[in-house]
Amino acid sequence: MSTYRLTKEAVLSALGHVEEPDLKRDLVTLNMVKDIELGVDQVRFTVVLTTPACPLKELIRKRCVDAIHTYIGPDIEVIVNLTADVSSTRFNAPVLPGVKNIIAVASGKGGVGKSTVTANLAVALHKSGAKVGIIDADIFGPSIPVMFGAEELQPAVGQVEGKNMLQPIRQFGVKLMSIGFLTPRDNAIVWRGPMASQALRQFFADTYWGELDYLLIDLPPGTSDIHLTLVQTVPVTGAVIVTTPQKVALADATKGLAMFRQPQINVPVLGVIENMAYFTPAELPDSKYHIFGKGGGQLLADKYDVPLLGQIPLVQSIREAGDEGKPVVTENDPITSGAFRSAAEALAQQISVRNATLEKTRPVEIVRQ
Repeated sequence: MSTYRLTKEAVLSALGHVEEPDLKRDLVTLNMVKDIELGVDQVRFTVVLTTPACPLKELIRKRCVDAIHTYIGPDIEVIVNLTADVSSTRFNAPVLPGVKNIIAVASGKGGVGKSTVTANLAVALHKSGAKVGIIDADIFGPSIPVMFGAEELQPAVGQVEGKNMLQPIRQFGVKLMSIGFLTPRDNAIVWRGPMASQALRQFFADTYWGELDYLLIDLPPGTSDIHLTLVQTVPVTGAVIVTTPQKVALADATKGLAMFRQPQINVPVLGVIENMAYFTPAELPDSKYHIFGKGGGQLLADKYDVPLLGQIPLVQSIREAGDEGKPVVTENDPITSGAFRSAAEALAQQISVRNATLEKTRPVEIVRQ
């Protein structure tokens, strides 16, 4: 007969010694422990993570097992189920009420691969178990339909609570909306700024997104009407800055980052992703050639005290996958897929920390003279 005092109270007491690595508080205080079940020298419980893309989930599992063995008994069988409920600060939001986090992906400069990064981050987050969508906010140069092989598709229109709503295109598990789905593929969009801004507002208000954990906004280069429309229309959880290592790209990325940090905008910058960080030939997978310079993304991250979320290599297969309409993260290549998965996990991690430690972002108010 066991001599262990295996009770729910003892289990909670033991797990009170397990710290969530990012939030720096114990699992019990954070109310992350659910559904404790006791057997003969056995305990089963669920830990509800703040994101299914948590890069530290196995560390948390190990710490839970170690805590039970240390504080209750070394021979107890411990079964830890890990699930996730993505955190959010967007409660009772009038626009996009079912979307937990809105993430702006910006660059300040064209040609740095921002849409490629957005597409692969979204698919990586989906593959981790999250519900994900993308709004292609580059009205004049939409790339998302090409990246997802959806150039010939058009969104349906359906009734939602008596209102006609656009239904997003769904590819590779990710919901998508782009002006590229609504206009002829070869036609140029010659609109003034207010018309482009109105199109973006329709993607928010007249599209039925349903329940999403993350909605990524693929922004155009620069700091334009579209950026202002975004922060005026919805509270943005945070921004990701995409850059390449060379000085000319960093100069524009700095401006893009600074825009979100202006007092009247005040959107948290979640981190920097350095794209085309180094060239790796397919025949020499362990080689790195820094043809655009080295360490630029880290310099930008250090300057503004934000994390470097990832370094994406310059690899031919990434370009080929984008041209073929199939994000490279759908493959299992350790170099390319691994880089995007790591960046997605780091992004999800920073979103969880941001939601636990900062106040919710408020839409920017329009001041009329």
